Amino acid sequence: MSINEKSYAYGASKSSIREIAAYGARRKAEIGAENVFDFSIGNPSVPAPDVVRESIARSLELPPTELHGYTPASGTPAARQAVADSLNRRFDAGADAGDLYLTCGAAAAISISFHAIVNPGDEVIVIAPYFPEYRVWIETAGATCVEVLADQDTFQIDTAAVEAAITPRTKAVIIDSPNNPSGAVYSADNLAALADVLTKKSADLGTAIYLVSDEPYRDIVYGCEVPWVPKFYGRTIVTYSYSKSLSLPGERIGWVYVPATNPDHDRLIPAIAGAGRKLGFVCAPALFQRVLIDCVDVPADVASYARNREALTSGLSELGYHYIEPQGAFYLWLQALEPDANAFFERAKKLELLPVASDSFGCTGWVRLGYCCDYETIVNSMPAWKKLKESYA
Repeated sequence: MSINEKSYAYGASKSSIREIAAYGARRKAEIGAENVFDFSIGNPSVPAPDVVRESIARSLELPPTELHGYTPASGTPAARQAVADSLNRRFDAGADAGDLYLTCGAAAAISISFHAIVNPGDEVIVIAPYFPEYRVWIETAGATCVEVLADQDTFQIDTAAVEAAITPRTKAVIIDSPNNPSGAVYSADNLAALADVLTKKSADLGTAIYLVSDEPYRDIVYGCEVPWVPKFYGRTIVTYSYSKSLSLPGERIGWVYVPATNPDHDRLIPAIAGAGRKLGFVCAPALFQRVLIDCVDVPADVASYARNREALTSGLSELGYHYIEPQGAFYLWLQALEPDANAFFERAKKLELLPVASDSFGCTGWVRLGYCCDYETIVNSMPAWKKLKESYA
C-alpha cells in the first residue's frame, strides 16, 4: 500500500458543497453568471470592512522581516490579549491571553480541539443537521462521529436524544450556534438543558464530557442574542473564525479559547498547543494577527444579509415553500418538495438553481440555501423557484 488509504478516501469523496460550487463556477463561465443561481457555498458577498484594509496598509509600512516573521506558535501576546479583552467586554468572560491559541481559521481550531481531547475509540456527538467537515475532523482524531437529530420542528437541540446517545466512550459534543445549515440559534433554556444532561451523564458514568462550541456565525444574527456557552457548562471549549464576521474566509484566522472555569484548563492549554504542533497548525498568519488587534470589535455587516434574508424568505413564502426561519448565519433550511433531497436538487439543478441537499448534513428531506450571495441572484432566481414548484404540481 503506497499511500494512506483514509486520506485518499477523503480526497476522492470531496465536499458536496465545494463540488456544487465548482459546478456553479463552470456554469457561470458557460452561460453567464447572471443565469446561474448559486446558493451553495458560504462565501461572504459582503466586502471586508474598510478598517481591515487600513490595518493591512499600516502593517505594510513595517520592515518586511518584522511583518512576515514567525510569531509564537500560539500567536503574538498582543493579538491574544486583544481577543481576550474583547471577550471580557462582551461576555464578562474572565479571559486572559494565555487562554487562547490563534489558528488558521475555524477548521484548524476545531481539529486542534478534537486532537487535544480525543483518544482512539472515543465518540463525539454531533447535532444533525451539522457542518459535514465535523465528521472528517472527528474521525481523523481517532474518534467515531455519532449523529443525533435536532428537534425536527424547531431545530433546537433534542436534549433527550443526546442523553440517550451518550455512552461511556462519549468524549465530547460539538454544537454550532447560529447553526450551519439551519440558521437556528440555540436558546438559553436549550443550552441549560444540554448542560444538565452532560453534567448528569458525566457523573453517572464517571467520565469527563467536553462541549465544543463552534461559533463562526456568532455575530450574524437577526434580532436575537447568542448565549455565551461557557456560562452554562464548565467543561467548554470555544472555537471562532473571522471568516464570516469580517468577510475574511480566505485569510484563515481564528482561535481556540479554553475558559479558566474549565476544570481541565491547566492541562488543556498545553494539549491544545501540542495538538497544534503535531498537526502543523502553528503560527497563524502573522499579518492577520495584526489585523485582529485593530479590528477585533468591528461589527459584522448584518444589514446586507438581513436584506437578502428578507428577499429570499418573502419570495419563497409567496411560492408556498416551507422553511425554518433563520435566526442567524446566512443560510436558509428549505424543505424539499419530495423525500429525496438529492432528487430535488437534481431537478433544481436543471433550472440552474444550486442549493445543497441535506444528506451531506446528516438528515434527509431538506436543502440548504446560502443567501450570502448577491441580492440580484436572489431576486432573479424567483422565476426558477416558481417553475420548480410547478414541476411538482
